[in-house]
Amino acid sequence: MDFDEFTGQVQHRLDLANTGETVRAIRATLSTLGQRIPEGNAEDLAASLPMEIKWYPTGAVHEHGQRFDWPEFVERVSEIESVDRPEAAYHARVVVDLVADVVPDSDFRQLRDQLPESDDEEGWGNLFEVVDAGGWRESEGDQAGSDQPSG
Repeated sequence: MDFDEFTGQVQHRLDLANTGETVRAIRATLSTLGQRIPEGNAEDLAASLPMEIKWYPTGAVHEHGQRFDWPEFVERVSEIESVDRPEAAYHARVVVDLVADVVPDSDFRQLRDQLPESDDEEGWGNLFEVVDAGGWRESEGDQAGSDQPSG
């Protein structure tokens, strides 16, 4: 998958108005993930992404392996993307779902292993809600959009 196809998929799935908003959503999610996971894991994850996008979780990150939780992740994505927290969380879920479609299962599993899940509503399992629900499916009336914020 190349840059145009990747960004086109994200733009379509998130129903964003333009490429700039789309790239901001991708950058916010992947650079924040890159901050959270170890550098080697970020490089593995990025290896299968389009060249222009693989920089976000790797080269755009100055400090890998930071310890922060799901709420802090959403806050950081929200700040980078300049959207409210519910929208940032939804965007991150959809971007991660596309990443799951693009990268090898072993690399995606490695990502999940770096983000400890819990039964807590504030756990990392939130990031994988779209993936765990079977992925984004337009044919089901945008099933993933059911928790998309209205506004």
